[in-house]
Amino acid sequence: MAPALRNVAYIKRRLTVFAVLAIVTFPLYYYVWAFVFPQRYESLTLRLIGSALFVPMLFSRHWPEWMKRLLPYYWYVALLYSLPFFFTYMLLRNNGADVWIGSALVAVFVMILLLDWVTLIVQFVLGSSLAYLAFTLTSDASLPPFARWDYIAIASFAVIAGAVTNYDAERIRIEQERAMLATAGSIAHELRTPLLGIRAGATGLGNYLPTLVESYRLAQAHGLPVEAIRGAHLDQLAGVAERIDAEARQSNAIIEMLLVNARSTGGAARALQTCSISACVEVALRRYPFSDAERALVSWQKGGEFEFRGIELLTVHVLFNLIKNALRHVAQAKKGEITMRIEASPRHRLIVRDSGGGIAPDVLPHIFERFYTADGNGGVLGTGIGLAFCRDVMTSFGGTIDCISVHGEFSQFELTFPPA
Repeated sequence: MAPALRNVAYIKRRLTVFAVLAIVTFPLYYYVWAFVFPQRYESLTLRLIGSALFVPMLFSRHWPEWMKRLLPYYWYVALLYSLPFFFTYMLLRNNGADVWIGSALVAVFVMILLLDWVTLIVQFVLGSSLAYLAFTLTSDASLPPFARWDYIAIASFAVIAGAVTNYDAERIRIEQERAMLATAGSIAHELRTPLLGIRAGATGLGNYLPTLVESYRLAQAHGLPVEAIRGAHLDQLAGVAERIDAEARQSNAIIEMLLVNARSTGGAARALQTCSISACVEVALRRYPFSDAERALVSWQKGGEFEFRGIELLTVHVLFNLIKNALRHVAQAKKGEITMRIEASPRHRLIVRDSGGGIAPDVLPHIFERFYTADGNGGVLGTGIGLAFCRDVMTSFGGTIDCISVHGEFSQFELTFPPA
């Protein structure tokens, strides 16, 4: 259901228009096919049911919250009736008249536009089967048998071709990537300049604040009329410049991580170089914006070394993402620590393990999918690009990244590198 539910999110803005269209055209075409261009069979009752199904959708924005969660399922039930079921049933009752062959094919094309490929196939097969069952239960035995099986061949081809060429999911993914890149660029543009100014100010503050504090102490010692400052506050001023600079560097590191993740959606485009895995780990641990408490949670088990063909910058950002996720898991679980170690034999591997809350079994198979997110109980939060970025980078190096996790106990990411 995941693709189907995600697909509904993109139809919501058109839901009211589609509902109005269905409500109006169902009874309208009863008049057309019953009086203007009379057909063998028509049913106002079936058409009014189709209209009635879409009336609640006009007011879906005002539904209670518990009902809004059911909207996707209601939408697919309404589509099942109004497209594959209704048009197939009417086609059968009219014994494959040309008008209904064309109408049924139009219904198939509308389904191709509205549905992802899995839901398209399910709806077509289920709706057509229910229509055939209803036809056999309600049709008059004196009617001639259905003789337009050529429609089945045409409709089946349309569904298969529509499923194969349906680009909606890919288009959505590309638009998400473009939006992410645009957002990342905007963040960098808006924040890096003021952060640079903050760091420059912190440098100046660090140069002159000790002199000012000392001057204040001397003024107080000589009885000059200066406003009193508590000793604890003076002690805090001693490290304020360093703290401001550290926060600015942390913000810059986060911006850089976001930019690299967003721009490197296809992995490395540059030439690969020979890299040292231990050097990459050392750089990542040195540059990651840890707080003091966070750094104490990370244990780097030195020993073992190998070289691989890759790009150091991207490898460091892969480690940034894994460290960030591990720290989040430990914080959510309120327990655990993070260990990193190298296994040079029999394969070149880097292991990043945290003993935090682990990842839920239903979430684990999807963690490397781009833009996949889950709630805190599943252990995955954020934009859904970090681990997809890690996978793309490792694949571009000719390596792999895998995750082993036991929910409530640990998560272990294993990066396997090809030899240099």
